[in-house]
Parts: sequence; C-alpha cells; structure tokens
Amino acid sequence: MDIRKIKTLIEMLEASNLNEIEVSQGEESVRISKSSGEIKVLQDSNIGINNESQSINKIDNNQIENEIKGNQVTSPIVGTFYRKPSPDKEPFVKVGDIVNKGDVLCIIEAMKMMNEIKSEFDGKISSIEVDDGQPVEFGQTIIVIE
Repeated sequence: MDIRKIKTLIEMLEASNLNEIEVSQGEESVRISKSSGEIKVLQDSNIGINNESQSINKIDNNQIENEIKGNQVTSPIVGTFYRKPSPDKEPFVKVGDIVNKGDVLCIIEAMKMMNEIKSEFDGKISSIEVDDGQPVEFGQTIIVIE
C-alpha cells in the first residue's frame, strides 16, 4: 500500500475518536492502531496461497512528512483524476510548470460531474502524484507545488 495512503489514514485516525482502523485494497490490507500516543501499523500482503504478515512497524510522522516537500494539493472529493480537459487536449499542467493561485490543475470526475481543481498556491509543479484516469480518495495528495 502506498505510503501516502497510509499517512492519510494515520491523520484520519489521529483526528477521530477511534483507536484502530483497518483498510483492505485488493490483496493488501493495513491495520493502524493508536495506544498511549504511539501509532502502530500492521501491513498484510497476500501473495498467491502464501499469507505472510509483516511485523508491526512504528511510523515516524516526521519521516513521512519529509517524503513530500512543498505545498500539497489534495483531492477535495472521491473520484477519477484527469490531467486533461479532454483526451485529445494537452494536460492542464506538467512537472516544472509555473502556476498561480486560481489556475486549473486538473479535473476530478465524481458522479458524472467534472470538477476543476484550482491551485491554492503560487509556485512550480514539483510532482504529480496520480496517473491520468486513476481513482483518488478524499484528502489524497494529487499534486505538489514548490
């Protein structure tokens, strides 16, 4: 499971009254629990008939934060990420482009509605974290602007 998704789950758990959360995606699952101010992550990856569990790892939130540098543009809704206004057009932005606050960065389709996602920051696109046509979740980092 992608470290960015795990980070989002940790943030959601910390902001809630829950003590534990478990999420499955395909053959992978992750269980995150908090106790005495410490976050523990148990990740399980099923490969064929083999069911192997990894030991509990302690995640350092500072280490996760340092992975993505810059201003993160997150998805405000669950939907499908599109870099282009239509299949035959150029992408709204590419890595290295300079953007201003209010510029359209991408589209997220949700329930047959096309929602333009606009930049909240001025700067340079340092990375696009999602592939064109990929589903995105609420709060997931989609673009990073330096």
